[in-house]
Amino acid sequence: MTLQQFLLILRARMWVVILTLLVVVGTAVAVSLILPKQYTATTSLVVDAKTNDPLTGGLLPAQMIPGYMATQVDIINSDRVAQRVVTQLKLTEAPSVQSDWRESTDGEGSVTVWLANRMKESLDVEPSRESNVINVSFTGADPKFAAALTNAWAQAYIDTSLELKVEPARQYAKWFDGKNAELRADLEAAQKRLSDYQQKQGIVATDERLDVENARLAELSSQLSAIQAQRVDSDSRRAQSGNADALPEVMQNGLIQNLKADLARQEATRDQLAGRYGSNHPELAKANAEISALRQRIADETRRVVRALGTNSRVDAQREAEIKASLEAQKKKVLALKAERDQINVLARDVENAQRAYDLVTQRLAQTNLESQTQQTNVVVLTPAVPPLKPSSPKIVLNTALAIFLGLLLGLGAALLLEMMDPRVRGVEDLVQMAGVPVLGVVPSGGKLKLVAAA
Repeated sequence: MTLQQFLLILRARMWVVILTLLVVVGTAVAVSLILPKQYTATTSLVVDAKTNDPLTGGLLPAQMIPGYMATQVDIINSDRVAQRVVTQLKLTEAPSVQSDWRESTDGEGSVTVWLANRMKESLDVEPSRESNVINVSFTGADPKFAAALTNAWAQAYIDTSLELKVEPARQYAKWFDGKNAELRADLEAAQKRLSDYQQKQGIVATDERLDVENARLAELSSQLSAIQAQRVDSDSRRAQSGNADALPEVMQNGLIQNLKADLARQEATRDQLAGRYGSNHPELAKANAEISALRQRIADETRRVVRALGTNSRVDAQREAEIKASLEAQKKKVLALKAERDQINVLARDVENAQRAYDLVTQRLAQTNLESQTQQTNVVVLTPAVPPLKPSSPKIVLNTALAIFLGLLLGLGAALLLEMMDPRVRGVEDLVQMAGVPVLGVVPSGGKLKLVAAA
């Protein structure tokens, strides 16, 4: 079909197009006038997702804000918020609502749930693309009721959002409270174990006592080293007692040296007397007696010095044994003190760990208690809903424009359908297509065309 054929058909079937257009437009206007007027009230909410948490100081990452805003939209559309609105406004107490509920559900289920689901059908939640503003709209027959319900819905969302934030904190606070009591009992038990051990061992200041005992141990070690050296020297001198005259103690003994000097003088005197008087002279016998007495005294003094050396050696050995015993006892004492200190350190670390855990849980308990009692939320009403002055539907102008467009389409379709059911020759192209013979000429007659085709 060419454009010329289409225009010819349209001119011939114009009455069909006009009639269809009038019917459609008239119907649309009549329906728009008959339908009850609906009013849409809108409230705007600002969700500040970037605000620092006043308690935890947390900041929502920028990449999570779109998901956070989508979550807020889902919360607004949730059954929990809708049922909260029904409860707050006491809508279920209206007799008309009760009758509608019984007719719709035969009295089964909850009227609150049923009414909340119906109201959600008239709710529209639209988040802004470039901001954190959410527009909540409700459409109803009464403008005041629509505004009141929209504001109530926004307040119910704010309250629900606060509850969703507070409820987990309350649960955590309850758990931390029980855990806090348990950790406090553990801390008290650890402190009691440490105190009981200190009282049992009689320990007041472990570090100072251990330092004193370590100093005493070092002193005993020094004394042992000194006495051992002294004993070795005494044993060496005692071993040389066979040659007593060569002993330093003998050689350095003043009495022995004096006696030896007297002996030398007496021997010299005796030799002089022997040369002068002969061997049987009484003076010579007297000199020999004195010499013998001096020699006996020297021998006695030498034996006394040698005996003294043996006594010193035995005393040194005894002192060495005593110091060794004291040293071993001191070592055991120091080791026992170190074991006590290690045990006390273990018990003290148990107390520190229990104290650290208790402090951490106490801090978290205080924080969760504050979070569970908070009344602050990051949602603020930007623009509350007011009763609209003009209805949002039906939109007569828009419906009329759509009806004109739809009527034209239907009219054109009807005209084409009638033409297909009852085709007519309206031009040269139609004659050629229908008869299949060439056209010889076109003769105008009375304002109309007469087509002459070859026989």
